Amino acid sequence: MNRLIDTGLEAPSPATPAQVTLALQSILPMHCVLSRPEDTRPYECDGLSLYRALPIAVVLPETEAQVQSVLRVCKSLNVPVVARGAGTGLSGGAMPHAQGVVLGLAKFNRIRRIDPGAAIAVVEPGVRNLAVSEAVSPYGLYYAPDPSSQIACTIGGNVAENSGGVHCLKYGLTVHNVLKVRMLTMDGDIVELGSLAPDSPGPDLLSVFVGSEGMLGVVTEVTLRLTPKPALATVIMASFDDVEKASDAVAGVIAAGIIPAGLEMMDRQATRMVEPFVKAGYDTSAAAILLCESDGTVEEVAEEIQRMEAVFSKAGATRLQVSGSEAERLLFWAGRKNAFPAAGRVSPDYYCMDGTIPRRHVGRVLRAIQDMEVRFGLRCANVFHAGDGNLHPLIMFDSNVPDEVERAEAFGAAILELSVEVGGTITGEHGVGIEKINQMCVQFNREELDMFLAVKRAFDPACLLNPEKVIPTLARCAEYGKMHVHQGAIAFPELPRF
Repeated sequence: MNRLIDTGLEAPSPATPAQVTLALQSILPMHCVLSRPEDTRPYECDGLSLYRALPIAVVLPETEAQVQSVLRVCKSLNVPVVARGAGTGLSGGAMPHAQGVVLGLAKFNRIRRIDPGAAIAVVEPGVRNLAVSEAVSPYGLYYAPDPSSQIACTIGGNVAENSGGVHCLKYGLTVHNVLKVRMLTMDGDIVELGSLAPDSPGPDLLSVFVGSEGMLGVVTEVTLRLTPKPALATVIMASFDDVEKASDAVAGVIAAGIIPAGLEMMDRQATRMVEPFVKAGYDTSAAAILLCESDGTVEEVAEEIQRMEAVFSKAGATRLQVSGSEAERLLFWAGRKNAFPAAGRVSPDYYCMDGTIPRRHVGRVLRAIQDMEVRFGLRCANVFHAGDGNLHPLIMFDSNVPDEVERAEAFGAAILELSVEVGGTITGEHGVGIEKINQMCVQFNREELDMFLAVKRAFDPACLLNPEKVIPTLARCAEYGKMHVHQGAIAFPELPRF
């Protein structure tokens, strides 16, 4: 899957690659600037390897002042900048711009301060998600958002994508667990968003910034909200012989007034893919299984587990199993969190989608995905955050087989557009990036896209930060057949064309 993106657009900068590289070398130590193809190739894509491009250069600054200098030089040369963390994103958000510079923040990997009394941690953007919980564990605290990639993904990337995880139903997404962000604009100006107070004056720009996919600024420091560890956490695993019954059980849990710490669903194809890899004890004969976690005091957990067992039994569960130890609880979750690598064991390639739907439509959408498997001639395993309707279909294909890449992309697009049709959205936590930019034309009208662009231009007037991502051009929407262009004229000139 070595697919370079050819936009057919003219280079946005009159500066040559050599001039850009020399300018960067003049402000950074030589070891912080990579420009040879063999050195920049590891940065050509993120976790979504369908789309690739080589940048002019990759810079790896070591201080905030160096980041400022890089941004100011690139601004003066009109060179696009793509900020990058660990590269674990799954929407192409960190894919380089072919006439731009990748700004790698891997060296910003220090936890600057932990305040157990205030339950906060101040970290640099290159700190790994799991490293935060490991560092604050001795204080009886942890960082709640836990993406499946938490062993590798970084806090800066989590902020960019507004990442979630299996515990986001009860404890929220990244936006609910970030108190402050220190960031740099494309001009190199330092801006702090948010505060340690319950509220901050003026518009809530922190919420605008979190999830903006590197389009508004470059993060250099994040203040995180920490959560006390519960006295006990227990998982109940429920098996169902029909996905509709499992869907009804999810709705039943929420209707009963229960907000589990985590509520996940896996279909049969997913459990049969994962079980040989993790040996989590999954019921591979079930059409679907639910993993539902309760946490709190011993008494609270016992009562909640009992209530959830009643809901699942009423919904038609064929088997119920409650974790008997912390090790077994972690094993249940290990299976869910290792679904992606398990897919890599059974298929040469896989394509992980990310759409969100109303919970009541889970059964309908899963049945539709089964029909799409026949239509596109590809297998799909489903693992998702059932509690909030965030789907993660894993489309399996072989890029060495003619047209399978195209069929996988079409399969994914069909799932996203179905998500919109049933009242959902094209992303839950992976972001739009380059992957879902066509579906932005499906979900939003041109006035709404104009508002998105107005926000971007307020932060980045020249549109140099992560361009050609998230906000589609009018021409793209017209080509995709989802937006009308009157008499061949561009009636919406504000949309970027880069």
